[in-house]
Amino acid sequence: MDNLNYRTVSANAATVDKKWVIVDANGHRLGRLASKVAKILRGKYKPNFTPHVDCGDNVIIINASKIVLTGNKLTDRIYLSYTGYPGGQKQINTLNLLKKSSEHFFKKVIKGMLPKNRLGAKILKNLYVYNGTEHKHEAQKPEIIDINSFK
Repeated sequence: MDNLNYRTVSANAATVDKKWVIVDANGHRLGRLASKVAKILRGKYKPNFTPHVDCGDNVIIINASKIVLTGNKLTDRIYLSYTGYPGGQKQINTLNLLKKSSEHFFKKVIKGMLPKNRLGAKILKNLYVYNGTEHKHEAQKPEIIDINSFK
């Protein structure tokens, strides 16, 4: 066997195959769903995964308001934000954040599971979250995937 025929494939922006997928959040637990979606966004399920390239898929999450949170996470979990001014630290619990915007809540949860650099910010732009079943991405012909089939 000639060893020169086996080379490591490194993806770049021109060779990446990005798909559009739909994930239904109805009845799923938040953390388990978010970690799988973060892996899909990052491209970790693909055989040509390259850490420094955005090689993940575009993900559309529907029925985001029907996510399941167990225990006392609705009232006890606190999310902090800071305005940048003295005394500007604000805190909000999960229930109030979900009432305010479940799209923002999902992006906040999944953002914590992505790299903390420019690539992570770029990857997060490939996430689209909707409360109902309607979305505006029919032109991209997204395919519905079963999130339970991913490990």
